[in-house]
Amino acid sequence: MPADPVCEVFLEFSRRKLLEQYWPRLRKAVEPLSDKQIWWRPNEASNSIGNLILHLNGNVWQWLVGSFNGLEDRRDRPAEFNATGDLSATDLIGRLEQTLDEAAKVLARLTEEELLATWHIQGYTVSGLAAVYQVVEHFGLHYGQIVYITKMQEGRDLGFYKELSQSGRASRGSV
Repeated sequence: MPADPVCEVFLEFSRRKLLEQYWPRLRKAVEPLSDKQIWWRPNEASNSIGNLILHLNGNVWQWLVGSFNGLEDRRDRPAEFNATGDLSATDLIGRLEQTLDEAAKVLARLTEEELLATWHIQGYTVSGLAAVYQVVEHFGLHYGQIVYITKMQEGRDLGFYKELSQSGRASRGSV
């Protein structure tokens, strides 16, 4: 863990957002769906939930796991969007879960020096802070798309904000 309290707060918040908020909600949205629903596209210009999960897996691995562990970058980003149903929903969730388990280990051990260091990822030159932030922000963006596609297909409320239904405010400590 980094010695700087700001780094500690940043990493803990990033970990909570990614692993305790976005990931469980994504699973809750996707697990009841059929493989047909996972690979459904509203039109040719849009991605399926399956494509988005493959994309999230590739992004988290490339930007967080691979980069901070010094692994060779073998990501095939175009393949994430070209896939059309070769994997089941269970396989997709399992792959992403394994990647997020590895990401949790990285977030638990990152140092202040690594967060401030310069990294070369996907053709970009970024700080470690920017790399972590990119992963969390990117995951949140596509998690929202997955939830929207699920709601379009299922026509049901996923209940993520039940605590707001009475007062419009979260109870203390629920963020």
